[in-house]
Amino acid sequence: MMQRSMIDKLMEMSNRHAADMAELWYKSLSTNPRTVSCLTLPKQFCIFQATTLYSSLESMYQADDCYSEVEKLMNKLDIASELYKRGVPIEDALYALILLRRRIWLYADSQAVFNTSPNDMYNCVESINRVLLIFDYITYIFSRKYHELTINAFKEASQNKASIKSK
Repeated sequence: MMQRSMIDKLMEMSNRHAADMAELWYKSLSTNPRTVSCLTLPKQFCIFQATTLYSSLESMYQADDCYSEVEKLMNKLDIASELYKRGVPIEDALYALILLRRRIWLYADSQAVFNTSPNDMYNCVESINRVLLIFDYITYIFSRKYHELTINAFKEASQNKASIKSK
């Protein structure tokens, strides 16, 4: 029963405060020296993507097939394509995802979501591990898509170069 309560608190926080968390994440993103290239992205785009991810956390968390649920959301949002089109280096994009994940814990801490009593520690760790798994999947799916875009651009450039030489 306690485990459900801890998870419910985290999911409720993520749903109820998704927009606030997204704003705080964007503030971190826009001031972090590791994500300077992300400043080319429209603020509304960033906030929308972050809010959507935060508010979708529960459906990903509760899914029987977590990976498929994450993949479905990442395909819908198509974040990798947008960042790739705007020339955001993959290391900056991945660090933006790290900041996105970190914001969950910073916000949960500021809201005292997790109790640190010995009885609740196991439930806290279990919740944290599941959310980390979700973000591992997000990072993997994002980087896989980014890599596909890079390979496709390289192939296209090679084909264009070959057709120019043949003329």
